[in-house]
Amino acid sequence: MSHSTANGMHANNRPHTITSLRRWSIVNKELPAMRKIRAIHVYDFDNTLFISPLPNPQIWHGSSIGFLQSVDHFANGGWWHDPNILGATGKGMEIEEPRAWEGWWNEQILRLVRMSMEQKDALTVLLTGRSEAGFAGIIKRMVASQKLEFDLIGLKPEVGPHGQRFSSTMEFKQAFLEDLVLTYEQAEEIRVYEDRVKHVKSFRDYFEEMNKKLQIGALSTTTRVPVLAEVIQVTEGCTYLDPVIETAEVQRMINSHNLALRDPSLSTKNIRNGRLSIKRVVFYTGYLLSQEDSNSMTENLLVSALPPGLADSNDLKYMANSILITPRPAPRSILDKVGGMGKKIKWKVTGTGTFENKIWAARVAPVSATEPWYSDNPLPLVVLAVRKGSRLVDAGRIQNWHPAPADKAITFDTVVGEKVVLKIEAQDQYRMNRSHKRRFQDHDDTSVAHTSHHASYDGASSYARGGHSSHQRGGGHHFDESARRGASRSRARGNARGRANRGNRGRGRGRGDHAAYHYRSLDDYGGASHGDGGHGGGDGRGGYAMDY
Repeated sequence: MSHSTANGMHANNRPHTITSLRRWSIVNKELPAMRKIRAIHVYDFDNTLFISPLPNPQIWHGSSIGFLQSVDHFANGGWWHDPNILGATGKGMEIEEPRAWEGWWNEQILRLVRMSMEQKDALTVLLTGRSEAGFAGIIKRMVASQKLEFDLIGLKPEVGPHGQRFSSTMEFKQAFLEDLVLTYEQAEEIRVYEDRVKHVKSFRDYFEEMNKKLQIGALSTTTRVPVLAEVIQVTEGCTYLDPVIETAEVQRMINSHNLALRDPSLSTKNIRNGRLSIKRVVFYTGYLLSQEDSNSMTENLLVSALPPGLADSNDLKYMANSILITPRPAPRSILDKVGGMGKKIKWKVTGTGTFENKIWAARVAPVSATEPWYSDNPLPLVVLAVRKGSRLVDAGRIQNWHPAPADKAITFDTVVGEKVVLKIEAQDQYRMNRSHKRRFQDHDDTSVAHTSHHASYDGASSYARGGHSSHQRGGGHHFDESARRGASRSRARGNARGRANRGNRGRGRGRGDHAAYHYRSLDDYGGASHGDGGHGGGDGRGGYAMDY
């Protein structure tokens, strides 16, 4: 709990004054007298007060989501250390600032902040681990746009007011809170609003330890009695930038990183990678469904077929996103059979089936009996959902198909396209992988890299048994539009698709209907666990784990 100052003096052995406390804040505001404050309300910023955009799993390869958020992969700090990412929220600052970033705030927390502002004996504090140097300006503007008046706004400084240096966000926040509680020693309670499970526990443990020391008089410079501390866990939201903007911003970060490596005056000793670049990864070619048709199919065919309680559990991954053509970039011979990239075709559901209550699928057929189609699978089908621990290959083991009744014989449109994601690679890594690049490519597309995830439906399906088609035909190209559909400001509120998100965050942080994948922010990078490991696809439309 203790922190050392630059001259070695223990933080608890120095006086705690309002003047000293103000040095933490980026707003130049007079603080209320100590005797007037009975309650302290502290609000986290990212995904507590403001629903900050996360890297979109519809755009990025799983390994790149962790890569983007790690502080030591980019010379400029990456996703959580680049003000341009936060500034690109919505339609960008020029448009969003006049309308106060409407729709991007946690409305419940916003109301609580306003109530705190009106409470005469409460100190209202905004506390975030974002860097003071990079984010003071933009956060002040965002807060001002909502006319929020905090007594203190604390951002992580390079050096603390008493010469402290912080190895982690938690260390910074604890030092800040210590000054806060020991300065306003007549405050009877402190409430901290935080979205991170890990940090909620750390704060609770911290206050428990502080109160033990206060109880035995171990903090010698204060007469404070133990404080009633409540740490409130906030359900986080999940939002994304516009896909085109997000890709451009990441490319800008990469360009900046690559330039920094050429500047001998900049210290890049702690950066893991050399030059970086973005590569396309094609997981499969298929008949892609729209978000609307995907939602309709899930709600009409799947929800009623699930065992009780499973729909709301974390054990199910919703899909309903495509009909497989081939688990790779399609060669010209297959493109000719399906009418080329961008070819539209209308399908109807002819039946539904399940395998051991582990995988659910809809059997489909073209609405027009003369419509040519092709699939590497024996039957054209849409996998609706897969249970945790199951293999998508088992869709090919469904034997009993129940004919679709009239009210379930829904029709939907598809477009021939590729499931494409982007992957950030160090150039040395790319050269090593290059020999695998054309493993399945029969056409000359040197810009396309791909992987052969033959055990995943959404990342190339392994229940393929060889080619099956009705007629032959032929050309074009289609970038995965599922990245664009529903990505910008996606909330996944309350419908069956939203329920699917709960289980798909990967390691840690998955909570509530908004969970999309493992969210790692600047708070996670104080130690050596900065992994850039894979993360499951977000809402089930972009997943690509080999086994769920």
